[in-house]
Amino acid sequence: MYKRSFFLFAFSVAAFMAAGWGFFGHRTINRLAVFTLPSDIFGFYKENIEYITEHAPDPDKRRYSDAAEACRHYLDADHYECCAPIDTIPHKWKDAVAKYTEDTLRAYGIVPWHIQVMMYRLTEAFKEKNKSRILKLSADLGHYVADAHVPLHSTENYNGQLTGQNGIHGFWESRLPELFSEQYDFFTGKATYIDDVQKAAWVAINGSFAAVDSVLKFERELSKKFPDDRKFAFEQKGSLVIRAYSPEYALAFDRMLGNMVERRMRESIALVGSLWYTAWVNAGQPDLYKLTDTPVVEEEQKFSTEQEKKFNEGKVIGRPEE
Repeated sequence: MYKRSFFLFAFSVAAFMAAGWGFFGHRTINRLAVFTLPSDIFGFYKENIEYITEHAPDPDKRRYSDAAEACRHYLDADHYECCAPIDTIPHKWKDAVAKYTEDTLRAYGIVPWHIQVMMYRLTEAFKEKNKSRILKLSADLGHYVADAHVPLHSTENYNGQLTGQNGIHGFWESRLPELFSEQYDFFTGKATYIDDVQKAAWVAINGSFAAVDSVLKFERELSKKFPDDRKFAFEQKGSLVIRAYSPEYALAFDRMLGNMVERRMRESIALVGSLWYTAWVNAGQPDLYKLTDTPVVEEEQKFSTEQEKKFNEGKVIGRPEE
């Protein structure tokens, strides 16, 4: 009984660590987005790359302390329509609220609209020449953009729980990148100015929604070919022994997907860099070496410490993704 409880606990810890793209995935996307930036702002972001990287998972951490956070990471497009493209949901927030009500929108996710909100905030931070806010908002924006590129962030069946595929969320967006990212091609070219941020956000979530059926179908088909002793494996992770999808099963799934995870990560990297650059241009291209290095006020530090404490307690507010 003790051994069974231990393994169940260890497996739940592994799933918990796989929130979002997984901390590994979000950090990778933010870090590589820095290298897409043109020379005008590359130096500033390169100097602060460790902050941009390490704080990429912060929005996932806030899901443990902020009840308003969860809905910013997804859009259950299939609540509104059966299949891609998403063409019945108004792209403008006020029009969507008029059609569905704000409560409904928040219940089923607001990620494309929240990306626009974050772009406005980042642009304002550049205008104010506020270094700490520029860095914080850049890291957060990268997180939401990356989440919009995840197919399972665009469906009510976000963890395969409606089709008997529980765990597929973390499998697609955490296990595969952790195992195979070193083999992925992340070359995207340089960041470009985005004329229509609203459209770019919806293109991202549309691409995710279009891929949902394939993700679920391929895993369902593959599962029939693998007995549990080949589908899962026990691995040492730190001081824990965890039950995870086996490398063999993960490789077969990655191949069936036709490098989908690689493509979606690459598209995330390109858009994150482009939106950082766009916010800077829209702010009037301020000199990033003449910024105000505002110290964190005591109240903000206290709030951040409390958030970290609640995250470590592991009680997510809102729906669990794993």
